[in-house]
Amino acid sequence: MGDGAAPLQDAIRTTCPYCGVGCGIRAAPDGRGGAAIAGDPAHPANFGRLCSKGAALGETLGLEGRLLRPMLGEREVGWDEAIAYIAGGLARVRDHFGPKAIAFYLSGQLLTEDYYVANKLAKGFIGTPHVDTNSRLCMASSVAGHRRAFGADVVPQNYEDLELADLVVLVGSNTAWCHPVLYHRLQTARAERGVRVVTIDPRRTATSEGADLHLDIRPGTDAQLWNGLLVWLDDQGRVDWSYADRHTDGLGSALKLARAQGAQVTAVARETGLSAGDIETFYHWWAGSERVVSCYSQGVNQSAQGSDKVNAIINCHLATGRIGKPGAGPLSLTGQPNAMGGREVGGLANMLAAHMGYGAHERDIVQRFWAARNLPCGEGLKAVQMFEAIAGGGIKALWVIGTNPAVSLPNADLVRAALGRLELLIVSDNVAANDTLSAAHVRLPALAWGEKDGTVTNSERRISRQRPFLPPPGEARADWWMLREVAVRLGWREAFPYRNAADIFREHAALSGFENRGTRAFDISAWAGLSDAAYDALRPTQWPLKRDHAGQIIGSDRVFGEGAYALASGRARILPIPAGALAQPISASYPFVLNTGRVRDQWHTMTRTGLSPRLAVHIGEPFVELHVEDAVRLGLSQGRLACVRTRYGEAVLRVMPSERVQPGSLFVPIHWSDQNSSAGRIGALVQPATDPHSGQPEMKATPASIEPFPAAKFGFLLSREMLPTQNLAYWARARMPAGYATFFALTAVPANWSDWCKSRLPLGEPLTYEDAGSGQFRVAVLADGRLQAVLYAASHPELPSIEWLKTRFALARVPAHERRTLIAGRPIGGEDEGDVVCACFQVGRARILTAVAAGACSPAAIGIATRAGTNCGSCLPELKRLASVMAQRPAAE
Repeated sequence: MGDGAAPLQDAIRTTCPYCGVGCGIRAAPDGRGGAAIAGDPAHPANFGRLCSKGAALGETLGLEGRLLRPMLGEREVGWDEAIAYIAGGLARVRDHFGPKAIAFYLSGQLLTEDYYVANKLAKGFIGTPHVDTNSRLCMASSVAGHRRAFGADVVPQNYEDLELADLVVLVGSNTAWCHPVLYHRLQTARAERGVRVVTIDPRRTATSEGADLHLDIRPGTDAQLWNGLLVWLDDQGRVDWSYADRHTDGLGSALKLARAQGAQVTAVARETGLSAGDIETFYHWWAGSERVVSCYSQGVNQSAQGSDKVNAIINCHLATGRIGKPGAGPLSLTGQPNAMGGREVGGLANMLAAHMGYGAHERDIVQRFWAARNLPCGEGLKAVQMFEAIAGGGIKALWVIGTNPAVSLPNADLVRAALGRLELLIVSDNVAANDTLSAAHVRLPALAWGEKDGTVTNSERRISRQRPFLPPPGEARADWWMLREVAVRLGWREAFPYRNAADIFREHAALSGFENRGTRAFDISAWAGLSDAAYDALRPTQWPLKRDHAGQIIGSDRVFGEGAYALASGRARILPIPAGALAQPISASYPFVLNTGRVRDQWHTMTRTGLSPRLAVHIGEPFVELHVEDAVRLGLSQGRLACVRTRYGEAVLRVMPSERVQPGSLFVPIHWSDQNSSAGRIGALVQPATDPHSGQPEMKATPASIEPFPAAKFGFLLSREMLPTQNLAYWARARMPAGYATFFALTAVPANWSDWCKSRLPLGEPLTYEDAGSGQFRVAVLADGRLQAVLYAASHPELPSIEWLKTRFALARVPAHERRTLIAGRPIGGEDEGDVVCACFQVGRARILTAVAAGACSPAAIGIATRAGTNCGSCLPELKRLASVMAQRPAAE
């Protein structure tokens, strides 16, 4: 359904809840609590395409694991009691310790309307400035870079520019996995128009396989590369001095510092670890392409020098006038679906609503508009510092909405301990259990995607509607409703008169235009008079709004093409950028650089994607990727386990040797938590160093060590029910269609496997196989002929694929003559498809290799033969690799 081809009757148009691409979705309720999902061909972000995560949304809509009623401790209560408890607790903390003893921690998953009410209540009426968001971990450095350069947090470009450009540079962005729909659009333009693609990343990711040039830059040296480009542009006569003189300030100073740092190609090569030839090729291409788009994401932002890296990129566009024009400009690729919407309403500790800051004039505007007597005079604590203040006892009450900081924040063990010090911890979420909820005094059941009503803003400034297509389950409520009820209980009824999301949106729009005489870039005030019906019918539109010749409200596809920046001078700033360096250098104790990121088919801490069986098949366990030379030197081989340590924590992870990472580097994914693994919670390893301008933490370069984990047995357990994991030295759990797949390891061999299994496997008829010589043990448990569980264990990690075994759980009864196949791990006379490569259509490696052997020698041909790669395209790099490997084999094979 991801290609939008299948018509859906009675479909509701809404927006995907995952990344910042903001794909349009059509959802048709099935009458059983779920829905059929397809891409929306009319939405300009995706034109009907969806990635694997978006296409699988229908599998995540059930009520399994949902929080459905307010909880005080372990006691279910009604909303009236819960609201009274929260209001009383907040008032008590405010009266005893002052408003700054209260904090709110929000999420880029929230809708703009929820965000708006949270900020108004906290900053305007409670009087605390300590309101921050997990977007601080995501895009704060982009915000700081935009504000420093342009005077406002404005993305100049749009997605169409990826298709109009002659050169697209992807910096610190694994677009193929993290923004697959945009990657597909880019690769289509590359095939049809010959758009050149350059990737800049310490890793050779799936994205780099679709590039014309990959620069595997040394971590922490991005500023040197872009400073070098700025000097090169000047030396080659490519600076647009006419544009720079009319529309910018600071170019001379920026060039002077860059030259003083040694920005010639040989010096840049020495600092960045790149070859001089590759650098010159990149510089030639950039300088010679009038239409160039430079995209950057977490590899740039999640850095202790993230803001400087952002401005180093923007500097080059400002110096050449390549900004705000078709196919030319910088483009920040946002990580979350509404990170930008949260920024619009002041969801960051250093911002007020409508993109205003804490300066006296803007503070006065917000205070008068809200009639808010308690508005703080200065900025609040940003995320990392907020939780350090909680740990230190300065913050006594915290309201967490829609996020899981005990997993996602750096130095996460400190965060988890800090939560236990709070006098009042309120958590609003739609799940009944996660690492943060376990510490909450109050748990509030929030609406989930498909039930929410409001708006989100994507990476290209496009505001889209999220519309409900499912009824609220149990006692779940909108986040804005909970906040409003607390505000009313605290005595501020008149300031929070909202009946629905449309009321909030109208106020938000009105504030954007209040005393805004063209001096503030964010302006959607033309929507301040929308009726409820018009709000419900709102089309995806880019801000700022304007009117066409017929008086119709339309959006702005690009900004700053003719200058007119948001600074008082109307000119942009080109900033002198110092050379970068690692926040913490490696040492003899911690000789590796730890890099973190996402995998293709999972999202954040998997509270949603973890419900989908098809999304678990690509990568089912937390892993560590390291260079093959490092692996050999340390005695680490594919599939074995390693312990990764930093000064802050440790994790046990599956080993994945690779030539795609640099020697001395480790890559680990961020998604696993205590809910689904024994020790895969990566936030516990990440250093708390932050960017001085943005407050964004350094999540890409923490000094680390790695050593073998002493596993004596490796195994997996497939079961219908979630089985106990006590006394397993290592475990990681993933969903499968009929239950759960648990991967495990032991540090000692059980004296008796049958006894060991009794406390772990369900009751039934066991079929067993044991070979003491090879160290193998296998058991399948049936009840009335129906498969209940399968367990395999061996002295090595090379075990059969679990994909065929999963299908046996779908049988009402396993025929007697097939039961031995459960022990063998493969069908009689058939072929196991092996590990799934294409999550969208569940196409396994074996079927793809069969197609390649039959003559399908390109990803396009494989797609025709198997459908693999024909939907979101995120598996295209892997298809390309498989086709290439087969082509290189001798014909005799």
